[in-house]
Amino acid sequence: MEVNPSHLPTIPSCHMIRTTSGDIAWMLTATALVLLMIPGVGFFYSGLARRKSALSLLWLSVMAAGVVSIQWFFWGYSLVYSHSAGRFLGDLSHIGFRNTLAAPSVASRRLPDLLFAVFQGMFAAVTVALAVGAVAERGRLLPCVVFMFVWTTVIYDPIACWTWNPNGWSYRTGVLDFAGGTPVHITSGAAALAYSLMLGKRRGHGTHELNYRPHNVASIVLGTIFLWFGWFGFNAGSALSANMRAVMAAVVTNLSASAGGVTWCLLPRRVALERKFSTVGFCSGVVAGLVCITPGSGYVPAWAAVVFGVVGAAATNYGTKLKYYMRIDDSLDIFSIHCIGGLVGNLLTGLFAADYIARLDGTTQIRGGWLNHHYMQIVYQLADSAAGLAYSFVGTCLILLLINFVPGLYLRAPEEDEIMGMDDTEIGEFAYDYVELLRDVVHGVEDDTSSALPMLSMSLSREKHIYTSDGSRPYRAIELEGEPVPHSE
Repeated sequence: MEVNPSHLPTIPSCHMIRTTSGDIAWMLTATALVLLMIPGVGFFYSGLARRKSALSLLWLSVMAAGVVSIQWFFWGYSLVYSHSAGRFLGDLSHIGFRNTLAAPSVASRRLPDLLFAVFQGMFAAVTVALAVGAVAERGRLLPCVVFMFVWTTVIYDPIACWTWNPNGWSYRTGVLDFAGGTPVHITSGAAALAYSLMLGKRRGHGTHELNYRPHNVASIVLGTIFLWFGWFGFNAGSALSANMRAVMAAVVTNLSASAGGVTWCLLPRRVALERKFSTVGFCSGVVAGLVCITPGSGYVPAWAAVVFGVVGAAATNYGTKLKYYMRIDDSLDIFSIHCIGGLVGNLLTGLFAADYIARLDGTTQIRGGWLNHHYMQIVYQLADSAAGLAYSFVGTCLILLLINFVPGLYLRAPEEDEIMGMDDTEIGEFAYDYVELLRDVVHGVEDDTSSALPMLSMSLSREKHIYTSDGSRPYRAIELEGEPVPHSE
């Protein structure tokens, strides 16, 4: 069918922006890199959990991308980045991506609205994927899917609006948060803590029954690689252009991740206990370093990135013990890595932010932090962090309380489902076929596989290592070989 060009809608020249194909190409690449972080979160969380619930955590991560992308298209983008937003929240002028095409975005006149919308949509999806890891091994999936949509609207959108929209109170105050110390990490960490609190402790928490090592360290390494790789788009892409500020953000991202991984492995307590290096510890330190540098990646010089990595890894490592004092079963240490890591990153940004780094993009002007003798900056950083943490934690508790009252949306899985594993009861599929085989053998579903029981029993119970939350293994418990293995592993 031939189309008459005169019948096509036109865009007024005053609503078009002048940009380079290099900027467009870089931002499209950065968007894809951030998307890659979502399965990275899934693999990381899946490897840390027990094998009978491994697939459910992967499922939640990719489902977060789907649910949040729909929410972002429907009204999320408009609530955060509308040009006429208020101090706390935007309006619905861009609902359904209405009036979102080639006009300059609210964040940069060099970037069209539509490209900026899809890039920032990946940030929202990653944040939700980080938070919902709190349901590990005992939370039902349907209520969690409902939670994703509601939480993004009620919690993430207002915090992102006041942090990144030029009309937001935090932005106007002068808070420096380049890529998401508060909207992404503090918010998701506080939400995960609230979700863990509302769900309650896993069955057997505090006993030998839950002293297990991560079931698949290779999956943790794979998730770390995806995250490390994608974080270049996360931080460097936040420069919103292919410029020297993006280059500096990439440099400090890699340096902080490297320093964090090495620091976690070399902490005196870790070396004294085990005298061995930990792969899980290195991966945890890398993620801690990435989290910590996120708010400062477009503001701090390269040498400061080493400080971010070392301090961030040390703070989050020792922060993993807080859950024991709070008596909350934060099974994947999301609060420590992301909330504490984000808080430390925000404060360090207040110390090391430099005006000449921000000027690398040719437009941004800041007063800087303590390096520029702007001593009030750390107060602004602390106020923004506290506001984001409190709003996310309290708001998440209220959302979950209301969802739990809805018939059919109770949050906690029944005890028998928890014993069987979330993969079996919530999905009906497994990450590993021998999990299903073991279940069938134990329950006598397949008589011809009964001979496999001794082999499976010994392979799963021969050596059960007791790990602490930082990946160290202070001692080893040897279980009796040949004992019947229950379907709870």
